[in-house]
Amino acid sequence: MVSEDDVRSVCLALPGASERLSWNRPAWFARTLFARMWDDAVLTVKTVERDALIATQPDAFFVHPHHERYEALVLVRLDAVDLGELTELIEESYRIAGRRS
Repeated sequence: MVSEDDVRSVCLALPGASERLSWNRPAWFARTLFARMWDDAVLTVKTVERDALIATQPDAFFVHPHHERYEALVLVRLDAVDLGELTELIEESYRIAGRRS
């Protein structure tokens, strides 16, 4: 199981990343938001594989109705992923966020 501290470490290791609050939750930005804690045990990230992740690992990945219109957003249950998978997800989200101006 990974923690918010693990999320923070992975995010802040990325070039140009910073942390600040978004909706009163910890969030990480480079050019734009790339990760945000949805609650104490769930992280929001951007991915091009949202539907596949939800279909193959529904215990780990899901979408709240608030996120349905944003095709690239997925919620990640931190207790259902390991540090390697978390790192890959955050790095992908960082790359996607960096492509936007």
